[in-house]
Amino acid sequence: MGLLADLGIAFAKVAFVMLVVLNFGGLLTWVERKQSAIMQDRIGANRASIFGLRLFGLFHPLADAIKMLTKEDFTPARAERFLFGIAPFLSLFFALVAFATIPFGDMLRLAGREISLQAVELNVGILYVFAMLSLGVYGVVLAGWASANNYALLGGQRAAALMLSSEIAIGASIMGVALVYGSLDMQAIVRGQGAYWRDLLPKWGILTQPLGFILFLTAGIAATKRIPFDTPESESEIIGYFVEYSGMRFGMFMMADFVETVVIAGMSTALFLGGWQVPFLLNDGFHLPGSLLIPLPHLAVVGLQIGAFLLKVAFMCWLMMLIRWTLPRFRYDQAMRLGWLGLFPLSILNIVLTGLVLLLRPA
Repeated sequence: MGLLADLGIAFAKVAFVMLVVLNFGGLLTWVERKQSAIMQDRIGANRASIFGLRLFGLFHPLADAIKMLTKEDFTPARAERFLFGIAPFLSLFFALVAFATIPFGDMLRLAGREISLQAVELNVGILYVFAMLSLGVYGVVLAGWASANNYALLGGQRAAALMLSSEIAIGASIMGVALVYGSLDMQAIVRGQGAYWRDLLPKWGILTQPLGFILFLTAGIAATKRIPFDTPESESEIIGYFVEYSGMRFGMFMMADFVETVVIAGMSTALFLGGWQVPFLLNDGFHLPGSLLIPLPHLAVVGLQIGAFLLKVAFMCWLMMLIRWTLPRFRYDQAMRLGWLGLFPLSILNIVLTGLVLLLRPA
């Protein structure tokens, strides 16, 4: 029974994470349309309806899914059929599993068990997320090469170069966070952000690592291959790496980009915005300044933690969309220069400065 219970708990955590990530990713297809429309004084997605209900265009993601499932699935005659077919799966798979070590709550006490609210518990969770995001490069490279299309091949090379430059900057920018909180375990980092300066100001990563946050967010937006870093796939004037794809395989590439956005938002939340932390909320309730205690039942505390995490992820998705539709597209050479000569050197500088501050601060 113990083994079955452990398997059931593991399955429930993975199912919850997959449900959240996939729903966030699907909803972002609507958010991108609607948010950009509001910013540009347009109506945006509002046509799809069910029984006369439009609900601000919320049925558009469902209509997109039906359209992609029913479209012809075309494979070029000269394509490497196996690699051509597996490339979109690889892109989406590695984007999905990257979220596994991001904690969405502290500990749930249920039926005498303590359950860590994290799909996969790893003491090097940061490295795991970084590795999974890096493996996504294979999907875009294989898509470009296996299509037997020179333009798609160039698009795949552009995408790989952009992802490599941004992911190296991502890895360097979060090392300062690991130094401050003394761990590569994302759950330990989130718990470390529960401390306070003078019992008032929480020690969130955005306050202890402001430069790291800016660098991470910039590199993260670049890693998603969306505006303003969408040179690998900007359909209006550049032929991208998935030019030969149609139907749901094309949809999987698009979904991978949105899921990567959710992963970057989740990492930003866990590393810089306190993760599931709610100011002054501990395991038994709110401990307000002045020794004032507002007791709460355990399940209410866990619910507030999960709700706070999801709200922070939603806020970061909104912020990334805001940046997306504010800045014009970078040229390819500008994006490369920003990654290698801007983000990466500044990330190394941030590591050095963080190390000096930690070395010189009083014990």
